[in-house]
Amino acid sequence: MKITSKGQVTIPQAVREKAGLHPHSEVEFEVRDNGEVILRAVTAPATSARAAFARVRGSANALQFKDMGTDEFMAFLRA
Repeated sequence: MKITSKGQVTIPQAVREKAGLHPHSEVEFEVRDNGEVILRAVTAPATSARAAFARVRGSANALQFKDMGTDEFMAFLRA
C-alpha cells in the first residue's frame, strides 16, 4: 500500500470491518519507540443528545412512540 502525495492511505475493507471503522469514524495514531504505528478507533464519550439518540436508534416504530407527536418525541429525547 502506498501513501499518496497528500499523506493518505486506503484502509482495506477487511481491516475496517474487523476494527469497526465506518465512514466518518475518528481514529488516533500511536507511534511506538521502535517505529511501529498503531491505529485505533476513538471512542468519544457520548454526549447527552448522542446517548438519547442511541437509546432510540432503530425504534421509531416501537409501540411507545406510536401516537407520539414531534414535540412529545423531542421532549422524550431531551429527558
